[in-house]
Amino acid sequence: MKLGRVASPDGVAFVAVEGPEGHETAREIAEHPFGDPTFTGRTWKLADTRVLAPILATKIIAIGKNYAAHAAEMGSEAPADPVIFAKPNTSIIGPGVPIVRPPSSERVDFEGELAVVIGRPCKDVPAAKADDVILGYTVANDVTARDQQAHDGQWTRAKGYDTFCPLGPWIETEFDPADVAIRTELDGVEKQSSRTSLMLHSVGDIIEWVSRVMTLLPGDVILTGTPEGIGPMVAGQSVSVSVEGIGTLTNPVVDK
Repeated sequence: MKLGRVASPDGVAFVAVEGPEGHETAREIAEHPFGDPTFTGRTWKLADTRVLAPILATKIIAIGKNYAAHAAEMGSEAPADPVIFAKPNTSIIGPGVPIVRPPSSERVDFEGELAVVIGRPCKDVPAAKADDVILGYTVANDVTARDQQAHDGQWTRAKGYDTFCPLGPWIETEFDPADVAIRTELDGVEKQSSRTSLMLHSVGDIIEWVSRVMTLLPGDVILTGTPEGIGPMVAGQSVSVSVEGIGTLTNPVVDK
């Protein structure tokens, strides 16, 4: 099932997205998408709605340097254990919403990633049981003020600006993350191209690691790391991140 959020003529709603590409229907979910969702009976053509970020997370936990080639391009060794950091939920935006480059940064980069959405409260989850707590998967762009990341030595400011976590277009609940293509394009030119099988730490390992540290709540988002090929974006450009089996997330870039 594809789960999303849309703004329709009747307001904002969680929906199930159904039908062939280009002719999808948004079927309204009665309350929330967790567990076994029930439906109100209202539907809209997806083209007649505005697709929003599919979830508004309590927290976003991200994994740094989870592809060896990306660690190398950052000038470091691949870490033995997952490196985790947080982004505020105020950084979340949906498809088509502009990424806003702050005037305090001279270099703002794209980082295309696979994102995991948690489906129920959980703590101390064994890797082998991770599927039991996952709602589904979506596409993310872990936007980063690269110069501020280097200057600060820690990543909160560089990763935390409003608009620095595009998510979408929807959450795919029937998805195997073991080996799918992930690609980022800037103005239609391919910049990142890799496969999730090259992640150093699997989704199960990541959930086990993170849930040892903190309780995860329904809707929480985990970003699983970016492959090599990161680079800067400037105002007027458009960045698209695609994950095979989910879809494409596209956002324009503007200056504040």
